[in-house]
Amino acid sequence: MSSPPLAIIPPAHPLVGRVTPPGSKSITNRALLLAALARGTSRLTGALKSRDTTLMAAALRQMGVVVDEPDDTSFVVTSPGRLSRPDQPLMLGNAGTAMRFLTAAAALCDGTVILDGDDAMRKRPIGPLLTAMQSLGIAAAAPTGCPPVTVQGRGHFGSGRVEIDGSLSSQYVSALLMAAADGQGPIEVVLAGKDLDARGYVDLTVAAMTAFGAKVELVDRTTWRVAPTGYTATDFVVEPDASASTYLWAAEALTQGRIDLGVPIEAFTQPDAKAAQLIRMFPHLPTVIDGSQMQDAVPTLAVLAAFNATPVRFTGIANLRVKECDRIRALATELSRIRPGLGREDGDDLIVAADPGLAGQTLPARIETYEDHRIAMSFALAALRIGGIVILDPACVGKTYPGYWDALRALGVEMRQL
Repeated sequence: MSSPPLAIIPPAHPLVGRVTPPGSKSITNRALLLAALARGTSRLTGALKSRDTTLMAAALRQMGVVVDEPDDTSFVVTSPGRLSRPDQPLMLGNAGTAMRFLTAAAALCDGTVILDGDDAMRKRPIGPLLTAMQSLGIAAAAPTGCPPVTVQGRGHFGSGRVEIDGSLSSQYVSALLMAAADGQGPIEVVLAGKDLDARGYVDLTVAAMTAFGAKVELVDRTTWRVAPTGYTATDFVVEPDASASTYLWAAEALTQGRIDLGVPIEAFTQPDAKAAQLIRMFPHLPTVIDGSQMQDAVPTLAVLAAFNATPVRFTGIANLRVKECDRIRALATELSRIRPGLGREDGDDLIVAADPGLAGQTLPARIETYEDHRIAMSFALAALRIGGIVILDPACVGKTYPGYWDALRALGVEMRQL
């Protein structure tokens, strides 16, 4: 059910203040799974509490893991070191990380595991991951190539060599790597086809695995060797979410403000932090931006580009078509709702016809968010400089940043629920 629309009034002042961004969704969901695979008790601090991480935690509880939540930014995970077969299907909404990671981890259960999601999830491809798992002798099937998925767990992940096409999603690679530490012997994960869509996220995975005691060797640029070490319970600190931080960096740039996030840009290890360098260039963003290695930052940059001095073409973003929605189409459509022709698709590229003169205008537009948190949060940035913008279903930001609207209010942005 959608939430009431939200009208945003452009502030007449620079946004100045301190905002603590939420913990990284990507790292939180990795750490939750690794803690669940580790015997003993692990304490995760600085973690994100959002729709996606709540779904991951709930699924782990269904598989016999104790997940306590002592405060708003912590999980305490106590596990026997193995996952039990759930009595009911794992319902994962539209949480892509949870679906991909748990599909591989389901092989570590004894018996049949069904993983399903909402209507949007049932359109998100998972075939390449299942093909890779099948090559290891794991029975895994999804008749449509998208969830629901049925996995016949056998208590381990096998051994040997597995090839995976990671061009559609790096999450397939991360899913295999994390499950591989519970193999019967060493497992080599090898990239097939073109390079990864977002290699930095695999680096995040390897770093988290290492923190939980796994041994992962990068054999070459396309091959990882994972030893069958299993995992060791540990205390783990989750860094702030770089994707969420891009909205605040962009809000600062658009309003010529000063927003202190409490952490220097250099401290982020997530790929989307690369967007900070581009945001610093505003209003002189490059005419071509390759978004392949910072895909979740593309909506932020695309809306920022609407106010740039020159048009911007976004390339390397074909995979945005299979995110929570078709983000290329959504961005083009909603930018053009503000002003016809402001955004357009060119194949799998997005072209933003920049116009600094948009700032200060009133251009009434009701922004459709497609149940996609990143569309809602990025178009709120346009409303900082353009009057008349209304965000539909604003509560969809709860997927990764439940406190987003409160953060903007704390910086002095006025809003009105319609």
